[in-house]
Amino acid sequence: MNKPYRRTFPGLVREILKDPDRKNLSLIIREFVYLTFHYRSPATHYLSRYLYKKGVTDPQNFLPNRYSSEITGAFNDSLHKQVVDDKLYFSFFYNREGIRLPRLLAYNNKKYFTTGNTTRLINSANDFRNFASELFKQNSQYNSVFIKKTHSSSGGKNIHILDAECLVSSPEKVDEIYYALINSAFVFQEPVRQHQDLNVINPASLNTIRFDSFIDKDGKIEIISGMLKMSTNNARVDNLSTGGCSVGVDLSSGVLRRNAYSKMKYRGTEVLTEHPVTRVRFENFKIPFLKEAMEMVLKAAELMPALRLVGWDVGISVDGPVIIEGNSDYGVTANDCAYGGYMTNVTFRKVLREMNYIK
Repeated sequence: MNKPYRRTFPGLVREILKDPDRKNLSLIIREFVYLTFHYRSPATHYLSRYLYKKGVTDPQNFLPNRYSSEITGAFNDSLHKQVVDDKLYFSFFYNREGIRLPRLLAYNNKKYFTTGNTTRLINSANDFRNFASELFKQNSQYNSVFIKKTHSSSGGKNIHILDAECLVSSPEKVDEIYYALINSAFVFQEPVRQHQDLNVINPASLNTIRFDSFIDKDGKIEIISGMLKMSTNNARVDNLSTGGCSVGVDLSSGVLRRNAYSKMKYRGTEVLTEHPVTRVRFENFKIPFLKEAMEMVLKAAELMPALRLVGWDVGISVDGPVIIEGNSDYGVTANDCAYGGYMTNVTFRKVLREMNYIK
């Protein structure tokens, strides 16, 4: 798979000016100036949230970058963040508490690799190929393994997919993975078998739902919003930073909203109403096991009350939800865009009040 084309800023400006769906320039300038003075900071979010488009009548409902950058991490105790930010700790803690996660098959710390109760020193790429071969024999139900850096694997970075067939057909690819692994620490996880309904909309990647949860001053736990993330170019990961898109989920009805959004540097001014590969329309697409996924997120948030604002990525497997990861320093800009303006979200306004952004 080729990497998605990245547009330059001048190229994006040219696309916006040519966009037939944009507002007239005088209105764009007035709104940009108003938001800049209102928030006392350049309204850089005006373009990235597609606020220049004709259909956006209330651009003040969207969260300015000045707020979103300051909110990140402000509600989470730094001493407890490792529980969700370190994928190995995350697996140990939440598995113990009965929260369903991808099965942990192995993990490593540089050249030390652990499976079950056994740790071994692997000094060469050949030894790693033997280790991987044994891992697939012990877990013959899987044709691939997801390998993620215990830290800093968000946004699709530092993630490797090891396919069993590569042990024979592409040993050099396996060797490349080995040399990447021995410089840090990684977890080896099972691939989650995605629910057939979500395979209809996009079978290339596990399409995860990003829920963000908030614990208010009184200890009440609420889900702020949800959005479905998916690849748009047959990539095997769903991240926006690899060219994917996200579409809001109506949590009351369990269906998708109309529009999906990508990073502008990948898809330019395009707002998607259907998946570009499968051509399945987003609006009113029903998400299976949504209620169960939300209940699982609330339980996970309850178990770690020192982390009051967390983004949870949840996959929907053939037999129910699976929490893929938690993020204590997640960006809320995609949620803001998919929801249609976080300044109107009742629960998120509690976050803003605690930050003294609104009264």
